[in-house]
Amino acid sequence: MHAVATRNRSMREYAETVLDHLDRREVQYADVRVIEERERNISTKNGKMGHTSSEESLGLGVRVLLQGCWGFAATDDLSADSLAAVAKRAVEIARASAMAKKADTILVPEEKIVAVWNAPFQIDPFSTTVEDNLNLLLQADAEMRAVPGVTLAEASLHFQRTRQFFMSTEGSAIEQTRVVSGAGLVAYSFLNNEIQKRSYPNSFGGQYQLKGYELMEELKLVENARRVAEEAVALHQADQCPQGKRTIILGSSQLALQIHESIGHPIELDRVLGMEANYAGMSFLTLDKLRNLKYGSAIVNVVADARLEHGRGLGTFGYDDEGVPAQRTDIIKDGLFVGYLTSRETAPALSAKRSNGTMRAEGWNHIPLIRMTNISLLPGTRKFDELIADTDDGIYMETNRSWSIDDRRYHFQFGCEIAWEIRNGKKARMLKNPSYSGITTEFWNSCDAICDKNHWVLWGTPNCGKGQPSQTMGTGHGAAPARFRNVTVGIAYAS
Repeated sequence: MHAVATRNRSMREYAETVLDHLDRREVQYADVRVIEERERNISTKNGKMGHTSSEESLGLGVRVLLQGCWGFAATDDLSADSLAAVAKRAVEIARASAMAKKADTILVPEEKIVAVWNAPFQIDPFSTTVEDNLNLLLQADAEMRAVPGVTLAEASLHFQRTRQFFMSTEGSAIEQTRVVSGAGLVAYSFLNNEIQKRSYPNSFGGQYQLKGYELMEELKLVENARRVAEEAVALHQADQCPQGKRTIILGSSQLALQIHESIGHPIELDRVLGMEANYAGMSFLTLDKLRNLKYGSAIVNVVADARLEHGRGLGTFGYDDEGVPAQRTDIIKDGLFVGYLTSRETAPALSAKRSNGTMRAEGWNHIPLIRMTNISLLPGTRKFDELIADTDDGIYMETNRSWSIDDRRYHFQFGCEIAWEIRNGKKARMLKNPSYSGITTEFWNSCDAICDKNHWVLWGTPNCGKGQPSQTMGTGHGAAPARFRNVTVGIAYAS
């Protein structure tokens, strides 16, 4: 890696050098992000190590606003000549872009900020050994494989530490450090040409949070492994999920994905304005719907909250990649749609005086985009057991298995790993291959009960894709189990 030979210089010095190569009389605005990142990934499969990797990178990206257009360039060669060249390249790209512009980019003001922000954690995950990490996963793997009928057992963990220095021509200089940990397991059972699976604590890699190795202890992977495997095998004997209009209760992790797809993506203002359409489409939430659309029932309250007070989510930080402080923004208030995710560039479309701080990039070699922070459904007042007891005829669904939503984020279908029928206020027979579908606003307006804060979990989604070239980012979604009436229920993966 080119950067290795020049690590003796500070991140601030790299940023200052790049900005010094810009002609301040010509450039309207510029910022530099210097990012040092370390990752560790380990997985096991059927009692053997499946994959292990360790990566480190150091590089920087520079954005330049010139003649009303952006130019962006990046490098991991931090030599003096390269820093001069990357500044020049960003300017050249901005000039070329200006030749085809339709309108000038205008940024809302932001205060000068000089700060250091470190995400708290208890145990540095990189202080643990690969051998100990692998042993933890193999113990969980063994517990799953001890259940007759399990065909494939997998477990994985992920650690990431990111140190970033942001500097702008407006005088901001911000250093941030974030540590992320994640882990999960999954058991598959193949029988009679049918595959059933159960995941813990969530599908698609498990649970991810802004924590250290203490998350591994909190998740209790080994203690939950056998139950997960037993459920995967038992699903083969379960009845197919019935079809038709039903009352459903969604577990919090499934509801987190529902929030992600049918609220999180539609409120990205660049999607609404047509600036982002190539990857996963645009949005039905046109500007005329702001403060006019009844998005959900009166008990539905959703916020975008990047502050640490909200929780240790993947969308938690001190400052976004434009140097804007983390904020809490109401998205849905008492069922009414009231807010978008904005940037300094898109805020003027709402006549807003400030960005609400949602610009983030996957790394030093990507330009920032509007990304979800922690988009969370606020807890209600119900106890889970009481909610089940208060449901005469319904279906309780857990853990996502598949999702599909149109390019306006309006019509959707989700499949879950497992379900239970609710009869006379009690969980009854297990059901397999459950799915449900609907229209976003109709679905959220059918919500008539949400569990309280004791059942609320801030889930991490590490694999949210956006943009071309594609960027994969982590987002957070807080949710407690909730009930929805008159929902179309069907069968996914019918045998």
